Amino acid sequence: MAEEVSTAPTAIVLGVGANESQRILSWYTSEDTSQLVQLAPSASVINGQFPGNATSFAASGNANTTTESAGTHNRHAVITGLQENVEYTYRVGSDNNWSPAYTFRTQSFEGDYDFLFFGDPQIGSSGDEVADGLGWSETLDYALSVNPDAELLVSGGDQVEKANIETQWDQFLANDNLRQYPWAATIGNHDVGGRAYDQHFYTPNTDRAPKYYKDADKTATTSGGDYWYIYKDVLFIDLNSNSYASSAAGSGGDEAHLGFVTDVINNHGYQAKHTVLVYHHAIYSPADHANDTDNAIRRVDFPTAFSELGVDLVLQGHDHSYSRSYEIKNGEKANPDEQAGDADIFTGVGGVIYVTGNSASGSKYYGLTEPDSSKNGGDFGADPTATPDSNGHTRHWANSVENQENVRTYVKVAVKGDSLTVQNIRASATGDVNPAFDRGNVKWQGTVSQNGQSQTLAKGTIVDEFTVYPNNGEGSQTIQVSVNETPGEFGWTINGTNRLVDLGTAEDHNAEYYLASGQINPITVTDTRRPKSPWSLSSKVGDFTDGDKSFSGKYLGWAPNVQEAGAGATAGNAVASGYDSGSGLSSSRVLGAAAQGHDIGQAVLGADLNLKIPGTVSSGSYRTTLTITSLAQ
Repeated sequence: MAEEVSTAPTAIVLGVGANESQRILSWYTSEDTSQLVQLAPSASVINGQFPGNATSFAASGNANTTTESAGTHNRHAVITGLQENVEYTYRVGSDNNWSPAYTFRTQSFEGDYDFLFFGDPQIGSSGDEVADGLGWSETLDYALSVNPDAELLVSGGDQVEKANIETQWDQFLANDNLRQYPWAATIGNHDVGGRAYDQHFYTPNTDRAPKYYKDADKTATTSGGDYWYIYKDVLFIDLNSNSYASSAAGSGGDEAHLGFVTDVINNHGYQAKHTVLVYHHAIYSPADHANDTDNAIRRVDFPTAFSELGVDLVLQGHDHSYSRSYEIKNGEKANPDEQAGDADIFTGVGGVIYVTGNSASGSKYYGLTEPDSSKNGGDFGADPTATPDSNGHTRHWANSVENQENVRTYVKVAVKGDSLTVQNIRASATGDVNPAFDRGNVKWQGTVSQNGQSQTLAKGTIVDEFTVYPNNGEGSQTIQVSVNETPGEFGWTINGTNRLVDLGTAEDHNAEYYLASGQINPITVTDTRRPKSPWSLSSKVGDFTDGDKSFSGKYLGWAPNVQEAGAGATAGNAVASGYDSGSGLSSSRVLGAAAQGHDIGQAVLGADLNLKIPGTVSSGSYRTTLTITSLAQ
């Protein structure tokens, strides 16, 4: 009796869509038949039976072209119209030949969220693809068990060791989390040499012109393309960095990538608060690839362009070690006062942070390398502020942190208001699956350092953590102040670091109106002028906006106060929200003032903010600018 061959769909992977209301599903099938996705809210799927009104999305695809996947076909379908805060159940295939049912969950389409970044699973690179797959699966399971509300899984590239080996793809895709959380694929140098990457993943807003392939003449036999998407407040742009300036067929990849990034940011940057670039080749890599000539080429044009375009964060792989850069502007350290390992980074205009991800599977680790100024014209030498660490290692000039412990890690990015908090987290402990160590490819892990001293590293502990407070250029909507400083004896400054004034989430009052409150950043006024002339500080706001949505700034009121007396300062009058009466802070209002003959000295002014807006205002994350002006006679 002949063995029955299963024709059920395989290699199912949930991908990211163009925005938070979309997902893309991709899969393989042994049959060249019409395929579709069937989708319904999980609450309506009873005993595994989809309701009659389940939504269907038709799939597209082609026959697979690699020898290893001969006789199979790839399919993908774009799911649109998802609602927020809903658990969905789906299956792929065709009538009487469905896949098992899987679920995924949407969350609020507004506000803060976390995404996870994974460097180089590279299944098969240890020499044991099953062990690599197990390490990768354990990392996914652990990362999502402690971050179940993470909304995206972002790839640093090199999903597999050899581009077309389907047994390696099987190991990569084995974990069901890849059918429940969207995987934002990035192509690495080990993925590019065949068509399997393009067969397994379908990405939104993708340009697959030959210039985005490593070899422009081989688009039929290799994978490539650049793409972008917006998820809540982040514009993600994903590049195929295998295509670069000296690609084999002269596609001029770097110039093309910069054109792509420029066009996307110019046309869509205003729709997001943060811009995150993702590509495989780490240009400020801390280990084996630090002095690669192709990276030296990328270090010529990329950093300046990224600074000029207002990129906030660059996520990269390729070097199987962790690093994060100082604030880099136009290819140089932007702030000479920034110290290695600083926890808070307040970037100025053009400031960019570069992060390199370590191995997420444990299949391969590269040891940190020492800066070598004899290579590439000395463009990536030692940090002049660095002294060798306990292992005798000295950081490269661009990097604030470099780390290698030969244990699996992943990166968590928390998007919260105007800030990005980045953590590199250990995903394995001693005794866990760690293929490169288990097979003797590396000689130590975590518990024994390179200098022979014992270390104890626990799973879930943090290797590095920092928060980026990005500059907000044109198109953003951060509340900020313009310091109109007057030279001489009279002046004023914002105290501290002029953080975002976050009013939190407005509270609903019976659907009639919303209320929110907060305080401005205090302002220090100094007046030592002998004539003791009058002075005043006034301010106003424009409309609050979120993309194409807005409401009037008149709904913001305040109650000024003098926090530290001096300089004859008196607080301005309280101003009610325009919801109740008047024009609120949409008209210029006095924050503080002093009369003729006042005492000389210094005062600190503050104000309690009160926002009362109609219940008809659409949901969103709205921002406005608070402009302060001074008058000193």
